[in-house]
Amino acid sequence: MTIKLIAGLGNPGSEYEHTRHNAGFWFLDELAWQWKAVWKHEKKFSGHVARVARPEGEVWLIKPDTYMNLSGKAVGALAQFYKIKAEEILAVHDELDIPCGSIRFKLGGGNGGHNGLKDIQAKLGTPNFYRLRLGIGHPGDRNLVVGYVLNKPSAAERELIDRAVAKSLEAVPLIMAADWEAVPRFLHSK
Repeated sequence: MTIKLIAGLGNPGSEYEHTRHNAGFWFLDELAWQWKAVWKHEKKFSGHVARVARPEGEVWLIKPDTYMNLSGKAVGALAQFYKIKAEEILAVHDELDIPCGSIRFKLGGGNGGHNGLKDIQAKLGTPNFYRLRLGIGHPGDRNLVVGYVLNKPSAAERELIDRAVAKSLEAVPLIMAADWEAVPRFLHSK
């Protein structure tokens, strides 16, 4: 089964543009640029959407216009409208539970308290979609998490995240080829 919908998670608005929580948007903006995709605001999908014709077939890109905790509204609406199954969806998001600059790729699983993933799971009715997890590190105390994700990373951290985004983009051909063994092998290596 190939990926037909790639959702970058983040918060809309210029005040959030460079915050850790928008790592999924950073990835999707780069991918859209590489694929020469054209963003269109689609009210019925609550987001910015691009349709890309690929050798593997049509792929939809979406950046929800909702805040992070309502990401499922956009992802669910687009998936339902175009009859895209959960296992044909890739959500790209920031991940507190892995070191800054690390990458993890998986199908399904829990949401680790990530409100964007929680909402997508609720709207799709299943956790069985792919996740590309871009490590942003953890502030060390769960009471500091909200302030941490909604702030800009240091220059050194941003460089690590940008490198992770670049490496993730190199894995896109493997992802699009549905080579589910090669993707983690490539992404999880140093």
